[in-house]
Amino acid sequence: MSDPLDTVFAALADPTRRAILTMLLEDDMAVTDVAEPFSISLAAISKHLMILTRAGLIAQEKRGRVKWCKLQPDAMRGASIWMQGFGQFEPIHLEAFERFLAAELPDSPDK
Repeated sequence: MSDPLDTVFAALADPTRRAILTMLLEDDMAVTDVAEPFSISLAAISKHLMILTRAGLIAQEKRGRVKWCKLQPDAMRGASIWMQGFGQFEPIHLEAFERFLAAELPDSPDK
């Protein structure tokens, strides 16, 4: 994928990677700490971390013997700007719509 936006969205498409990003919102974490809550191998976590790194969503650095992960929130800026373009559409509030219909429509015969 050559388009950075495609790469970011592809990385965000996986729930494990989104969970990792949520964890990194709190603070930098060692790879082993990132892997702890998941029931998948450390190798699988490493693959997820590489995808996040290639997308620019995290940075990894070695501190002594430990590899650390750090969130790179600026990488999401392009995706956020793209999604904000759809913010012009108001979400439909079903309860408000039902109240409107109840007020505007005559009583049905089965009431």
